[in-house]
Amino acid sequence: MDKVKVGVIGCGNISSIYFENLTKLFRIVEVVACADLILEKATEAAEKYGIPKACSVEELLADPEIKIVLNLTIPASHYEVCIAALLAGKSVHVEKPLSITREQGKEINEIAKGKGLLVGCAPDTFMGAGIQTCRKLIDDGWIGRPIAATAFMTCHGHESWHPDPEFYYKTGGGPMFDMGPYYLTALVSLMGAVDSVSGMTAMTFPTRTITSAKKFGNVVDVEVATHIAGLMKFKNGAIGTIITSFDVWGAELPYIEIYGTEGTIRVPDPNTFGGPVYVKKSNHSDWHEIPMTHIYAENSRGIGVADMAYSIQGGRKNRANGDLGYHVLDIMHAFHDSSNQEKHVKLESSCERPAALSQGLIKGFLDN
Repeated sequence: MDKVKVGVIGCGNISSIYFENLTKLFRIVEVVACADLILEKATEAAEKYGIPKACSVEELLADPEIKIVLNLTIPASHYEVCIAALLAGKSVHVEKPLSITREQGKEINEIAKGKGLLVGCAPDTFMGAGIQTCRKLIDDGWIGRPIAATAFMTCHGHESWHPDPEFYYKTGGGPMFDMGPYYLTALVSLMGAVDSVSGMTAMTFPTRTITSAKKFGNVVDVEVATHIAGLMKFKNGAIGTIITSFDVWGAELPYIEIYGTEGTIRVPDPNTFGGPVYVKKSNHSDWHEIPMTHIYAENSRGIGVADMAYSIQGGRKNRANGDLGYHVLDIMHAFHDSSNQEKHVKLESSCERPAALSQGLIKGFLDN
């Protein structure tokens, strides 16, 4: 099997798990270069993970051997780096969200399709054992016909632990654009595309004080909504409810639950790859934990990049694709639009439900 060469742009906080998995776990890829605006970060990553070249972004994009660019920059830079990679003739997989605006997201996908290149977008956690197990249970009819879903992400923000939390409270941040992609991508994977939404939003605290060590005591002006409540009508007729919040000190809400005509599935944290998965059937009084039906229960970030490499070699559609990433971006904006305009919003975008992973895979591989 020929390996697909990957270049990584952005060697910050999230990059370490990608480097770990792309250099040690997934057999189809080879990381051959890494770049960062701060060259020392790229050099440090190259030395730690045995990557042949640490370089500038321009040098990485000019390398003809690189077929996939992994874009791990901050959200405000996603569009610029994705476009540069595509114009350099490379497929690109980007951290979430796909871009800040719908217009940017559309342009990324249009350029890629025009050039015959692929776009991928995090999260790829829906390809992990936990959500793939839930997917199989739904597809096999364990809970009958899905009729509703709930999703809850509640916390009090990231300023207590993140070294540079300011961007979470600026344009492109907030709980919906930060954590919503995990929940919405999982829901679309399990339930299919969304048809229309309604939303209400609030900004409870106008400032945030950083309590993590690096910038302890710094005050951040909040520019975005920090509590979003949304309703979704899926194309299959099911109704979904979602809350994402940076305003909640404590809650005991489930991550995601899928309700069917014959039972309920309790879905694990969509920001992880494993379980547990629980089912309550209509004829049972108790919940039952279901063993994982798939592999990749450990932190497998980068699985979407590996899946893209299989797509490049085999001509199939990558699962964490640009259409899915744009649909999730469109849903997130629509919640805010609905709140701002005080009206129901019908989505213009749609996407295919990404293909389920096969069972019985060998670790390090994605196709049988």
